[in-house]
Amino acid sequence: MLPNDLLDEAVKFHGHLGPFLVLGLKAALSGVDYLGKDYFKLWAKVETAPHPPRSCFIDGVQFASGCTTGKGNIEVKASDKVSVEFTLGERKIKIEVRNDLLEALDRVSSNNQAELISKELMQKTDTELFLISKN
Repeated sequence: MLPNDLLDEAVKFHGHLGPFLVLGLKAALSGVDYLGKDYFKLWAKVETAPHPPRSCFIDGVQFASGCTTGKGNIEVKASDKVSVEFTLGERKIKIEVRNDLLEALDRVSSNNQAELISKELMQKTDTELFLISKN
């Protein structure tokens, strides 16, 4: 579950509530939970499509992790996948959105449907949403 204040502020930052924003927030919270939050030593490498709605994942990652384009500690690579790899020192965690979920999200046809799905995603566990590898 996402903290309400974090979600509210992220929606203000991003402009609307959508599934990829929620996925980016949840992925970043998992990464920070595993590695710790350090605004200058934490690095993120995001793979996603370079256009909405999938690129909205990037805003969620930036907002919840503190990795930003302004500080230069986030890299974005165009990909059919939607994933983020966080690095802090020698430790890493890669969090990839499950393919079956991506396929389901590709079928979303309206903003109302996207908001409903976003609220459902907030209730799901990381293992329901992501493939996670740690080292």
